[in-house]
Amino acid sequence: MKVTDHIKNANGKTLFSFEIIPPKKGNSIEQLYNNIDPLMEFKPPFIDVTTSREEYVYIEKEGLLDRKITRMRPGTVGICAAIKHKYDIDTVPHVLCGGFSREETEYLLVDCHYLGINNVMALRGDAMKHQQYFEASKGGHQYAKELVSQIQNLNKGKYLHDVLEAVDKSDFCIGVAGYPEKHIEAPSLKTDLKRLKEKVDAGADYVVTQMFFDNKKYFEFVEAAKAEGINVPIIPGIKPLAIKRHLQLLPQVFKIDLPEDLIDAVEGCKSNKEVREIGIEWAITQSKELQKSGVPVLHYYSMGKSDNIKAIASALF
Repeated sequence: MKVTDHIKNANGKTLFSFEIIPPKKGNSIEQLYNNIDPLMEFKPPFIDVTTSREEYVYIEKEGLLDRKITRMRPGTVGICAAIKHKYDIDTVPHVLCGGFSREETEYLLVDCHYLGINNVMALRGDAMKHQQYFEASKGGHQYAKELVSQIQNLNKGKYLHDVLEAVDKSDFCIGVAGYPEKHIEAPSLKTDLKRLKEKVDAGADYVVTQMFFDNKKYFEFVEAAKAEGINVPIIPGIKPLAIKRHLQLLPQVFKIDLPEDLIDAVEGCKSNKEVREIGIEWAITQSKELQKSGVPVLHYYSMGKSDNIKAIASALF
């Protein structure tokens, strides 16, 4: 079922969902299941599965270092299929511009269609570690709106190169990212909202926001998006703080401001265990206010761990 259909069928009730990351190569999927199992009691209608960018590794060969490109966390579509089979739940694979040509994207989408996966999250992706700015892969998309257009074309039976009569068309529900405090590369929030409108106009069906820690930012973002003509569901993304270093790391990677009350509370912690408890309590408070306001879904960035997400969900669902 489509994410948008889950929202419609909920009749105003706030749903629970979360995002996981594939295990690194060589690790068992059982560890992933062990972190999903405790969250199933809250009846998530769908689970997001991230896709990692490729990266360079250096392999010693005859005394020299040979640079190779690889993906440390492959298997997104396989994991989606496994979760769908094991839990009978809808999955949302993340589809990236970065690291994929248009042809590779088409093949991935065809695989998803055959597997009965009818939701995808269309993202540009980050720059590679050695790049200062994002660079499209050879034959790939530069912007997420182009990726959305390709997915919508496939929904219409339009393939990249083949002239054929598609008798079995895909019907993907397309999610895209939104940034309540603007994308870190955007010159302004107004400009960023214009880019989001372009993605919606290209065919995006819903938006999931980047993490934020001040609900006022989300509410203002939703109002600004409506004023821009964006009328699709906007799902808030929540990440509980877990370690003290998040105070420095998160603002470096994302364009977010942390509330002073949260900063003071975390700085007063003597251990990361205490930070984790602060993160849980803050996320519960955030979530209760968002739930009361009638958000369609509360979507949690779990990073593959479920204990703090379970504690939060237990207070809400």
